[in-house]
Amino acid sequence: MTVPARSTDLRKVRPLLAPWRFVVVFGVVSLFADMVYEGARSIIGPYLATLGASAIIVAVAAGAGEFIGYGLRVVSGYLVTRSRHYWSWTIVGYALTVLSVPLIGVTHAVAPTLLLYGTERLGKAVRSPAKDTLLSYASTRTGSGAAFGVHQAMDQVGAVAGPLLLAAVLSWRTGDYQVAFAVLALPGVVVMAILLWLRVRVPEPIAYESPPLDGSAEPDASAAASVQTRSRQPLPPLLWRYVGAVGVLSSGVASFPLLAFHAQTQGLLTEAQIPALFALAMLVDGVSGLLTGRVYDRRGPSVLLLVPVAASIAAIAFTFNPVLVWVGVAIWGLVNGILDSTIKAVVTRLVPPDTRATAFGWLALVRGIGLLLAGAILGLAYERSTTLVITLIVAANAVALWGLWSVLRNSGMRTP
Repeated sequence: MTVPARSTDLRKVRPLLAPWRFVVVFGVVSLFADMVYEGARSIIGPYLATLGASAIIVAVAAGAGEFIGYGLRVVSGYLVTRSRHYWSWTIVGYALTVLSVPLIGVTHAVAPTLLLYGTERLGKAVRSPAKDTLLSYASTRTGSGAAFGVHQAMDQVGAVAGPLLLAAVLSWRTGDYQVAFAVLALPGVVVMAILLWLRVRVPEPIAYESPPLDGSAEPDASAAASVQTRSRQPLPPLLWRYVGAVGVLSSGVASFPLLAFHAQTQGLLTEAQIPALFALAMLVDGVSGLLTGRVYDRRGPSVLLLVPVAASIAAIAFTFNPVLVWVGVAIWGLVNGILDSTIKAVVTRLVPPDTRATAFGWLALVRGIGLLLAGAILGLAYERSTTLVITLIVAANAVALWGLWSVLRNSGMRTP
């Protein structure tokens, strides 16, 4: 078998950044990227409402966007695994996002707005398996839970800053969504500059998992061929059970655009308060991702059992009390903080490095299907009554709790 030359030179490639520094700098990239796309997500629901969209359109659009962002990762994950061009996929994905978001404010109709929102979500699908794989290499030297938790926390700094920036813009220029989306072009420029610099500094992050460079013989072609063979091995059954439980859990988590639509159309919050509400959720998201990542490293994946319980409580955001809206969305942020960090760390434990991109892709696909179902079902239910929405959320999370518990009964998954 002919092995690509780049696969035989990993020991020669000494990363120019220490593992923790690589994680932190990548976190800075995500920080500014989150300012762009989480800023957009914080106001897309109310913006669609100003264009005449109904609750069903907003909820389905949000669910479809999450499906694109998560579900299509199985395709990009497979292609990343086959090509092993991790940096190329990462850079293209970020470029799609930072170009699409500022253009949303230029549109004045529902259809082009949804198209650009979908393109932004496509950028996330393109880059995520490759980005997560790059981070997983460095995480073997830092602790997987800690690395993903720190990265998620830095994500959320941007996810707080972006919506707060838009809250200030909309307080200054009420209803001027064109300016609100336009200012997000500035952090997008920073994203691409830092990302390209990082690509030059660490061209082969997989070297973090390679033995130290000590002058010993280079790995031979048979070892590299073995890596390619392992990348085609089937994923373990326990991973599929875990992925299924996460999919059910995702179907019981409402989208923020629907939550924002509810808060604004019912007169519970003002236009400027909506992105501030999202900033609160992202602040809780970041803190919970960081803390649960460390708990995961010490106690194991049983921390995930907290997620369906918290997701059920978060349904109080669909009541008609402004205080409960704030509390419910804050708990919603806790749920997403754990989902966006610790579930990836579990995948790192269940599969070897050579199949992680594929595993991340399948996890994202099933999670995306769950979010798509949540968007469609909860959107239709909202048109009938908020009580029905709350009931469906609690029911889905009860099933998810049982599913996660059955997976974690495996003794190998319960220990750190």
